[in-house]
Amino acid sequence: MSEDVIKAEGLTKIFNHNLVAVDHVNFSVKQGEIFGFLGPNGAGKTTTINMLITVLKPTEGRASILGYDIAKQNNDVRNAIGVVPQEYTADEDLTGYENILLCADLYGIPREVSKKRADELLALVELTAFKDKKVQTYSGGMRRRLELACGLVNRPKVLFLDEPTLGLDVQTRAATWNYVRMLKKEFGMTLFLTTHYLEEADALCDRIAIIDHGKIVVVGTPDELKESLGGDIITLSIKQDVDITGLVKKIERVKEVKKENGMYVVKSESGEVTAPLIIEALRKEGHVVTKLSLTKPTLNEVYLQYTGKSMRDAADESRESAFAQRAMMRRSHM
Repeated sequence: MSEDVIKAEGLTKIFNHNLVAVDHVNFSVKQGEIFGFLGPNGAGKTTTINMLITVLKPTEGRASILGYDIAKQNNDVRNAIGVVPQEYTADEDLTGYENILLCADLYGIPREVSKKRADELLALVELTAFKDKKVQTYSGGMRRRLELACGLVNRPKVLFLDEPTLGLDVQTRAATWNYVRMLKKEFGMTLFLTTHYLEEADALCDRIAIIDHGKIVVVGTPDELKESLGGDIITLSIKQDVDITGLVKKIERVKEVKKENGMYVVKSESGEVTAPLIIEALRKEGHVVTKLSLTKPTLNEVYLQYTGKSMRDAADESRESAFAQRAMMRRSHM
C-alpha cells in the first residue's frame, strides 16, 4: 500500500457563496487500503464524496483518482470508480437481477457481458435465490447488498461507500463489514467510506480522517489516533475530602492527573499496571479508594480530544443545522 490512488489538495465546496461545506481539505488514499471519513452528519463527508465522484464541482482546490483529474477528466474518473450511495437507489419495481443489468447499461456494458456479471455479483452478495424477486420485497440488508452489487458492476478499481450501514441492524451491519473486508482481501480494491459510527471506523479502516465542520482535524490509523491521547485513562475517587493530585503524580507511569467534579482522572501508560500502584500508594497514606475504573482510549475520546466534543454531542449539533443546510443547498442548485 504505497501508491496514492486518491489525492486531494485544498479541496473546497461552498454553497450559495457562504455555506462552507468542505474547507480546504488535504488527504491521500493509498492503493488497496480502506480509508474512512469519520464525522457526524453535516460534517462534509458526503459533499467530499460527491466532489470525488464528479457529481459536484469543487469551488476551490483539486483532486485526482488514479491520476485522473476529477474536474478535467470526469469521464475517466467515472469509468474507474464504483459508488454505493447513502440512499437506496434501486428501482423497487424491478428485480435484483434487472437492477444490476440497468446499472450495467448505464456504463455501456454489452448485455452478453452484463448478464454473466450480474449472476456473479448476485452470488457474491448472496442474493442468487432472490434474483427474480422485486426489490420492493427485499429487506434493508438485502437492499444494501444489492446496492453493493450495482456499485461493482463496472469492476471498479476504487469503490466509494457513503454511510454503508446507515439504518441497518447490528447483525446486518456486521455482515456488510464482512463484504467490505472481502473486497479488499480478495480483489485488492481501494475503498473510501464515510461513517459516523465509531465502531465501524475502528473495525474496518486502515486509516481514518476525522472531519468536523468541513475541516480534516487529524488523520491516522485507529491505533495511532488512540495512542496520540498519551495513554490509558484511570478514573478514581476517595472517601476523604483531600487533594491527592500531588501524591498520584509521583507514581511511576502516571503522565497526568486532573481533578474534575470530585473525581481524579489519571492518564497513564499501561493502566492495568498503574492502577494497583495507585491503590497501594493511597492505602499507605491512609486514603480509602471508593471507586476506580480503567478505560483504554477510544475513537470517541480521540474525537473529543481533537474537536472539543464527543461524537454524540456532534451528532446532536448536526441535527439542529441539517434542515437549514439542506435548504441552502437546494437553493444553490436552483
